[in-house]
Amino acid sequence: MSGKSEYDRGVNTFSPAGRIFQIEYALAATNLGSTSVGIQTAEGVLIAAEKKVPSTLVDASSLNKISEIDSHIGCVMSGLVTDARILIETARVEASNHQFTYGEPMRVEACTLAVADSCLRFGERKGASISRPFGVALLIAGVDDQGPSLWLTDPSGSYVRYEAKAIGDGMEAQATLQEKYHKSMSLDEAEILAVSILKQVMEEKIKSDNVEVASVRTDTRKLEVYTADKVNKIIESLPA
Repeated sequence: MSGKSEYDRGVNTFSPAGRIFQIEYALAATNLGSTSVGIQTAEGVLIAAEKKVPSTLVDASSLNKISEIDSHIGCVMSGLVTDARILIETARVEASNHQFTYGEPMRVEACTLAVADSCLRFGERKGASISRPFGVALLIAGVDDQGPSLWLTDPSGSYVRYEAKAIGDGMEAQATLQEKYHKSMSLDEAEILAVSILKQVMEEKIKSDNVEVASVRTDTRKLEVYTADKVNKIIESLPA
């Protein structure tokens, strides 16, 4: 059988074993990003992320891991931030076009599907925006007429709904979620769980400038990115 090196450079070529190595490499890149967490509750959906500030000279407020797609949808990323910008802009355009065409907000699943489709369009034509798989995974959270939902999309173009999910380099984060998450959890409890998980996996001391938290409540259907004061209150309420 031919060696792996003959197939790992082509983005559209299967190996004899049925693998596309470039996509596998992109999936590995998402696991190198900082930890991000999403939790779905009856009261809404919460997303949180660690921000790795590379230097004390960097303004932490200029590093954003959480982005708004529409007023009722937000996302958090793990992997290459530059790749995430392309996918988020695609999702924003799709959501805006849907609102203009149909006069109603786009469903969270439909928005996620648009992002997943974009993940498969790399290198498909001359002049494509990118000639390799996107090296980023997105947790997309929102509330629509079907209630709160949390979705994961990755470089393979797949998308899956989760009740709670952790992505990034914090390997123990998902295990903690599986152990402590329950369906009757309130949004306040989700805040504590998500931030405590980030505290568990972070190398630096957790502070409001190296953590981001946001939620979309079921009653308001509005994305709220938490202020530093609100994040500090959550950190202070964590068990010792």
